[in-house]
Amino acid sequence: MSSKIKAAIIDLYNNEDNQGIRCLKDILNETECKLKNIEFEYDLFDLRYKNEIPDISYDIFISSGGPGSPFEGEGKEWEKKYFLLMDKIISHNNGNNYQKKYVFFICHSFQMMARYFRFAEVNKRREKSFGIYPTHKTAEGEKDILFESLKNPFVIADFRDWQVVQPNEKIMKDMGAKILTLEKVRPHVDYERAIMSVRLSDEIVGTQFHPEADAASMYYHFRKPERKEYVVSNFGEAKYYEMLGYLEDENGILLTKKTVLPNFLKNAVGKLRPEAEAA
Repeated sequence: MSSKIKAAIIDLYNNEDNQGIRCLKDILNETECKLKNIEFEYDLFDLRYKNEIPDISYDIFISSGGPGSPFEGEGKEWEKKYFLLMDKIISHNNGNNYQKKYVFFICHSFQMMARYFRFAEVNKRREKSFGIYPTHKTAEGEKDILFESLKNPFVIADFRDWQVVQPNEKIMKDMGAKILTLEKVRPHVDYERAIMSVRLSDEIVGTQFHPEADAASMYYHFRKPERKEYVVSNFGEAKYYEMLGYLEDENGILLTKKTVLPNFLKNAVGKLRPEAEAA
């Protein structure tokens, strides 16, 4: 068995200008640098735009966010390839007690996985969610390795027109899936709180928020006039500048970035290569 660990980033941004892929590369680069005695490498696959898909030889898969509807790919070749890869990963993990495949889904990918596994409904939000908000851990989330050292609630970057809601309790129970976090409390509106993260198994987990987001990526979004106008018109100028203030807070999205995906990767590497030593 090779000591090398291979990770795949699945890019679902469809050639849209974004910061998500840069942030994911940063986190994987940091992981590579911190591993003392394990060779670690990753490759990028542009699925929606170039129809590129990793094969099953990779150990770790991180599937990105992306623009548009999570139903947009229905019937398209790229989505067929994507779901076929998921079939292969599930089959591999079910038939292999060792060297399982680890998967992390982000936002758009998370919504697609809700469709694929049918563990909840996916529908369009009444209004777009855009900015920095709290998310609340469930009892299961309090115990999950992903969120160790994060307070309850903790701060997330959240950009979405769609949402995952109305969990199917039977399917989740049959899968052994657990809801880890829920949308912020909104007592002024009578809407169900969206599911913000789910653990489907010890190896497969996803978040509807962007755990990779950093201050630079958020400044990138907030500097755009239409984004500022959206926040100011919907929440007020004070809220806009409050969100900007969160960007430099060491306990804000910076801590979330340093915690969630790094914890996922640390756990995956530790299970795949118990001899690995982190700096």
